[in-house]
Parts: sequence; structure tokens; C-alpha cells
Amino acid sequence: MTFAESELSYVIDSLIRRRVIMTLGKGGVGRTSVSAALALVAARGGRRVLVMETDARTPIAAACGKRPGLAPLELQPNLWGLFLGGQEALEDYLGMTVPGPILRVVFASSLYRYFVRAAPAVRELTMMGKIYHEIVRRPKSLPAWDLIIVDAPASGQALSMIKMPFAAREVFADSMVGGEAGEVAAFFRDETCCAMLPVSTPEPLVIAETLEIERALDELGLATAAMIFNRLVPARFTAVDVARMVRRARQSRLQHLDDLAEIARARVSHGNRQRRALKMMARQIKAPLLLLEESSATGVVALATELAAQIEASMKTQAETAQA
Repeated sequence: MTFAESELSYVIDSLIRRRVIMTLGKGGVGRTSVSAALALVAARGGRRVLVMETDARTPIAAACGKRPGLAPLELQPNLWGLFLGGQEALEDYLGMTVPGPILRVVFASSLYRYFVRAAPAVRELTMMGKIYHEIVRRPKSLPAWDLIIVDAPASGQALSMIKMPFAAREVFADSMVGGEAGEVAAFFRDETCCAMLPVSTPEPLVIAETLEIERALDELGLATAAMIFNRLVPARFTAVDVARMVRRARQSRLQHLDDLAEIARARVSHGNRQRRALKMMARQIKAPLLLLEESSATGVVALATELAAQIEASMKTQAETAQA
């Protein structure tokens, strides 16, 4: 068993025992697929899991044939989903704190609609508050969530959302808003409860943005629990293997040899770039780097299922090794 497999098993087990996991990263790195895979692993392990999606299309729920709103909707056994929208989260939060008759007048007001459009910071603050409320202030009459997985928006918007409770605490100090923001900020700083999980791929621009996420989290006092390196291409052969193939193929006069050799060399070159990227990230990131191989699956469910299978296989191997 490789070090990566052992580390993946240990850290994933630690992650899904938290109460909140926020997956972060540049658009297109597979953040949603990783969120869905973690949710599947935790749900299959018997945990009550809520996936909060910030994409209005709710791709995880849609892949299960469901269309959730603000209220949690069961997607699969032990797995629920909801849409964590900005204005929707604000109105949901107000619904918990403002009497109904007053609330209806507020929602009908043109001033309220203007305020919501003009104040994205308020929406982002209530999105973070919604996550906090689902864990800390969920009514005791409702079953508690063992784990909430937040499929956050792309990195810039996600960082703006994460910063809001900390900024609001400084701005509003000991007022009611400041006190609430302070509680939310303290909740997300609790490493035993909340996990920040950036997702990256080996491309240079993605790595640069991932490092920016890491620095921003560090400035807020938020520890990176782990970092997922997604879509890694496993090294099946080396440059020496390619040269040996070319020599043997020339003797047998293999057709299209030059094209095949070029493809093989490109794969070796890609593998070398991956290794350099991983070494560089290992030097700069304190958190464990977890490796997930590239998948040929298409669609959220198929891709998440395959990634979940990778995770579960390594966890099973780790458990068997520990028993032995």
C-alpha cells in the first residue's frame, strides 16, 4: 500500500467525523464531485449527511433526480440536500427570527429588495449563519445532522463568504449582529468541528489559486484540514520503458510507431510535471495532500461513485492492515 493510500484512508476517516466540511477551489477542479463522493462515503457509513449546494442548479441533488429548496430533501438513504442561496438563506434566517406578519410586509417592500441586491455581504454572512444554525441551533424536535458538507462556490466568492463573519465581528463589535457573527466565526475556527478542504489539480494556474486559498484561510486563523489533489494520472511507465518499446517495435516494424511513442512521451512528461507540482505543494502546505486518480466516468453520480470507491478501497485496506 502506498503512502498516499494510507494517508487518504486516515485523513478521510478524520474528516467525516467532523460536523462541517467546506470544499473549496477554482471552478472546474472537481469540487462538486469530491463533495458528493465524501457525502456518499459518510452516508454509507451510517452518518446522517446534509449536502449544502451553492450552485442554483444543485447538480448533486439533480443527479439524484431531486430539486431541493431551503428545506432539506432526502436524496438517498442517510443523505439529504438543500440549496444554500444568498437571498434565500437571508429570508430563511429572517423567518426564524421575525414574526410572520411583519416578515410578509418586509419581503413585499421595494426597499428590502433593493437592500438585498445592493448588499451581497449580508447574503454571504447569512449563508455562513445558516450552516452554523443547522448544527448548533437546529430545533431539538428534528434529528441532528452528523455531518454537513458545503459545496462552496468558486474560490473568490467562497473566500468572500468565509470572511464575512470575521469582518462583521470587527465592524459591529459587541452589538447583536457582532455577537452573532463572533459566534459563527468561533464555530468555524474550531478544528475539531469544522474542516476546510481545498481541491486542486496539477495545473499551474490552479495551484497558484489553491495557494492563495491556503494563505487567506491562514490569515483568518482557519486551518486547512487536508488538500485534495484531484485528477492525477498514475505513472504506468517511464522514459526508459518508452525507449525500450521503441527499440523492440522498430525490430518488428510496428505501424504508427512514431505516433505511439509521441503519446507515450507526452504521458511521461505529464507525470513529471505532476510530481514536481506535488513536491512543491508538499513544501508549502502544512496539511496532508490526498491523491485521487483521474476518472473516465461522466456525470456527477458516476464520477462521485468512482471517487467514493477509491476512498472506500483505501479505507478498507487501511483497516485490514491495522487488524493484521
